Amino acid sequence: MPLNIRRFEAGPDPFGRKWQVEFQWLQNGISIRHADTVDVKYRLSAEDEQRDIVVALPHAALVELSRKTGHPVTDPWCMRLAAAHLMRMIETAEDLEKTIVTPSLEDLESCQPEAAPAGR
Repeated sequence: MPLNIRRFEAGPDPFGRKWQVEFQWLQNGISIRHADTVDVKYRLSAEDEQRDIVVALPHAALVELSRKTGHPVTDPWCMRLAAAHLMRMIETAEDLEKTIVTPSLEDLESCQPEAAPAGR
């Protein structure tokens, strides 16, 4: 997990490209899409390609993961989970063509070790 989760490099993707990733915003999905999620938006750029991706973290999955790990649901934790999921997306090119991606509880559980802050 990069130390700076607001701006980092991810990849390479299956095509050998490294992506520059920049955090744009985090907000409750109910306010913009009437969805029970925490939305984390990133701007990605590689070579001459640029795109925006929203990682929509389902509230129910966050609550369950919080219960299992004992980690409170906080903005920084959501940012780390979303960044870890996005890094895996880039490395595998899975769902990379989508504008909004909603990871499952299982996806978030697999990202949890990478998203854990130092000392946890």
